[in-house]
Amino acid sequence: MDVLSRPLIDRTLPLLTEGYAWLPNRMRDSSGPVVRTRILGRPALALRGPEAVRFFYDEQNVHRQRAIPEPVLGTLFGHEAVHTLDGTAHRTRKAMFLPLLAPERIAGLVEEVTAAWDDAVPAWGRRGAVVLFDEASTVLTRGVHRWAGIPLADADADARSVARDMIAMVDGFATAGPRHLRARRARGRQEDRLGRLVREVRAGDVTPPEDSVLALVCGHRDADGAPLDEKTAAVELLNVVRPTAAVAWFVAFIAHALHRWPEHRARLSDGDSAFTAAFTHEVRRFYPFVPFLGGLAARDLMWRGEWVPAGGLVLLDVYGQNHDESLWGDPYAFRPQRFLDRPVERDELIPQGGGDPRTGHRCPGEGITIGVLEALAVRLARMEYTVPEQNLAIPLHRIPTRPHSGFLIADVR
Repeated sequence: MDVLSRPLIDRTLPLLTEGYAWLPNRMRDSSGPVVRTRILGRPALALRGPEAVRFFYDEQNVHRQRAIPEPVLGTLFGHEAVHTLDGTAHRTRKAMFLPLLAPERIAGLVEEVTAAWDDAVPAWGRRGAVVLFDEASTVLTRGVHRWAGIPLADADADARSVARDMIAMVDGFATAGPRHLRARRARGRQEDRLGRLVREVRAGDVTPPEDSVLALVCGHRDADGAPLDEKTAAVELLNVVRPTAAVAWFVAFIAHALHRWPEHRARLSDGDSAFTAAFTHEVRRFYPFVPFLGGLAARDLMWRGEWVPAGGLVLLDVYGQNHDESLWGDPYAFRPQRFLDRPVERDELIPQGGGDPRTGHRCPGEGITIGVLEALAVRLARMEYTVPEQNLAIPLHRIPTRPHSGFLIADVR
């Protein structure tokens, strides 16, 4: 029986039960870093490795348009978001975000987030014990709103409410049931809030800071020359503030890493910038966030002897690649030194996708994530606190996962 006629068994149920381990488990059972399978009734080809990254991000091979399932659009990215576009439409929409990649813009966001962090920490000590994940999401939400020029009420309850919605959108995209319903309701509330703001800006009732994210989105024109409609503008504003709030996952992972491997605390506390960068990359490599990325085959494709028809799914095994022994050597050891020992190629480390962020689908906010995490890793290393008894397990069947307790800290000083 040849490769084109082999029957495929649908593997949707194992995906739902195994979570992050699903594709790595399939890869181990195969003869190479490629698996042919079926998901949601569609044939799928799963790939891994730097060459696979370049293959996946070549628009001659894989399209993103119509590839993202509606449950993910309805919770995480939003309908008509930049993630759903290809070709000129994608490049024109993405150009709206490129000014945010400038070092001075990233530095501005880091400054706003660290200021919000420094304002919040004294209150944590007065409260006795706090869940770091929750507190970090509120800090990040405050900071990114100030930086983006998006008004946010000063009341702590308002910031926490918006932060909860940001987190709910991420937490519920890959599941069914109550988490998914919370994510949809959260997106509806936030799209309505930001849609009203866009309308007020265009009516002249609100004047955003010059060159702010709010001003850029409200003034952007797509490839057809038309401005974004209010709903799509709200979606793209959320695609700036939501991923920044989601950095809370990595903040909790940083705390988890410092708790498990406290020997790294001193070098972070001393402000060793090279080690801080290496530590941040290792947190992003080691801990699970994105399990895989998907697109649609633009034509009949063959990769390393495995085939998928035009319109079939193509999956890039993100978690598996970040734990590939051939790339990392002892990949399940937490070792920041690996990022000091040798330069890492662009398409090897892919926690937020691969390829060129300026022209492809790699997350344009990756530099923001790195800058914020480096600053907060140093602050966490210098902060004194205790870690009460709690469940710090990180379940791989849950997507997205995090320490079960959210990382409870007490006696913050």
